[in-house]
Amino acid sequence: MGWARDRTLSVPKSGECDVLVLGCGLAGLAAAVAAVREGARVTLVCAGPRFSGSSFYPGTWGLGLVGPDGKADEADLEATIERVGCGVADPALVRTLVSGITPAVARLREMGVALREPARASQREYIPCFDHKHRSWHGVEAPSVRASFGRALDELGVRVLPGASAVRIARQDGRACGAVLSTADGLGFVGSRAVVLATGGYGALFGRHLCTPDVAGVGQGLALEAGCELVNMEFMQMMPGYVWPRRALGTVFNEKTFRWASLAGADGTPLLGGNAGRAAELLDMRSGYGPFTSRLASREVDLAIADAGPDGAWVSYDPTLAARMPEFVRTYFDWLARERGLAVGDPARIALFAHAANGGVRIASDASTALAGLFAAGEVAGGMHGADRLGGLSSANCLVFGHIAGVSAAHACEVAPPPPASATVDALAPVAPGAPGRLKGAMSRTAMVRRDEAGLAAALAVVGELDEGLVPDGPSDEAACGHELARSLGFRAQLACARAVLEAARARSESLGSHYRADAGV
Repeated sequence: MGWARDRTLSVPKSGECDVLVLGCGLAGLAAAVAAVREGARVTLVCAGPRFSGSSFYPGTWGLGLVGPDGKADEADLEATIERVGCGVADPALVRTLVSGITPAVARLREMGVALREPARASQREYIPCFDHKHRSWHGVEAPSVRASFGRALDELGVRVLPGASAVRIARQDGRACGAVLSTADGLGFVGSRAVVLATGGYGALFGRHLCTPDVAGVGQGLALEAGCELVNMEFMQMMPGYVWPRRALGTVFNEKTFRWASLAGADGTPLLGGNAGRAAELLDMRSGYGPFTSRLASREVDLAIADAGPDGAWVSYDPTLAARMPEFVRTYFDWLARERGLAVGDPARIALFAHAANGGVRIASDASTALAGLFAAGEVAGGMHGADRLGGLSSANCLVFGHIAGVSAAHACEVAPPPPASATVDALAPVAPGAPGRLKGAMSRTAMVRRDEAGLAAALAVVGELDEGLVPDGPSDEAACGHELARSLGFRAQLACARAVLEAARARSESLGSHYRADAGV
């Protein structure tokens, strides 16, 4: 490796494949398996272990997978997604998603993934978040996914690079040709004929998040740098989670339990005021969906929780709940007691956390992006959900578009030239001490539930200052190198994603779905 006069670093090729998949959650796994079955040589890059990202976040009891209840239900599901998405979902992507769910479920079964089926599917709790009716519902459990996909990766000969993350999408002649990776040994370049971006969302840009730390918007930032477009970035889901007791910190709160709950501030004062009937009505409405929305009157519940401060709101339950729990709720509390030692009657506090992104890289129905040879799938991609998202469609999205991206990438290899011998990255200064914390603080103060012009402008100023700090003010050999440079490149991508979120939120001056402008109302 060596510095060039234009303040770039040349990174020689350390490996080569046909399809390079960046990300090891459900979308990346589905893409890798699909691509190799199409005849491609595949390398799978995992920021953490082989199964990582939000798909395997330990703070939740499992993934719901929702789809149409038969062919006749597809049209209604499409219409519902567009309605709940407040008109900003891409209809073509919606159709592709809905039509692909049933085949995706069949592929899971063929692989041996055990899907949990509800014994009491007609209970209210199995209606997906924001939906108006029951759908086909399946529970996807992480141990079964690990076993089945792990077996498939091994049998198909997929090369897996754990503990590595992309810091630049390499390009040659207007095409993606691999990625520069941050590895234990420093920077490395893996060349490829096509790339699948499946790096997840951007929840970890916020201080409190219900996702793994690597889900911090790097993929969105790298795609933006590579010439791709981002869409619907303002629509970030905010979910309640536990902040106390400490053993439950960062665990998803089951919103289905709100209709039996009471909320109180630190001093024990009812959080929703003294009108018990009105509070019960709001909490019953709030139990129909997980993430915050500005569309419904029950937004008051989330706003009150947010106003309770960083220590959160006390939550307690009707003492008769333990004897009459619906199946879905009992499954959750059984898991909570087993994994977090928290029983239904124990005192607890909840607050709002950043959870999943509805926006991301703009893709076409074949998962292609604006850069030839680059495909995107899963939470890193946007357009198929809109301002609010039906529950259970995140898993479906990963499986459907992950498979499509893998197939499309494999076919793209047929017309792609061999990758180059090296790639370049910019010379950047080291990340300043405290800079990541400043970014999280700015995002948490201004871009959680309550957003307004002054706060968003202030946060953008912080992002700009942090970005300027990455520009070296001395000779290239004084810039960050090796692991420091990899960290700087990753942080720059996070800043690009954060800027996109803030600019989109600032541009949309009205409240819509998960985006709430406190200075505009609803």
